[in-house]
Amino acid sequence: MLQYKYRFEKVLTIREQEKQQTEMAYKESVQAFEEVASKLYELLKKKEDLISFQTEKLKAGSTINEIHHFASFIDSLEKSITDVQQKVMQARTKMNWHEQKLVEKSLEVRKFEKMREKDLERFKEEQNKAEMLMMDELSSIMYSKKEVR
Repeated sequence: MLQYKYRFEKVLTIREQEKQQTEMAYKESVQAFEEVASKLYELLKKKEDLISFQTEKLKAGSTINEIHHFASFIDSLEKSITDVQQKVMQARTKMNWHEQKLVEKSLEVRKFEKMREKDLERFKEEQNKAEMLMMDELSSIMYSKKEVR
């Protein structure tokens, strides 16, 4: 009997490697997104805490210099927040792009795996047919030998 050999095995191997590379790039982009999103959260929390602190200071009474200092610090935080929001949007876009590529690579690998499954099934059927023909031929030979005697 013949041994099964998938004719696109090398292509499938390459596609699987590409999928793995794409998967790693996707994971890295998710991690980068999470880091930037965490930084944004921290900045927003810091701003919220600062505003609460400033409100408490205003109730207790504060100098114009302190108020001015808090206002400039909040402006600085808002600029940082705007900058980080842009980075979050860029990271999200990059992450979505990598996710799309991963889906495409996964589908491509799956197609080759399906083709391999169908090809293996066809190979098995051909082997079974060949085996049946050989068995029929052997039984015919055996029968004809018995008749000759």
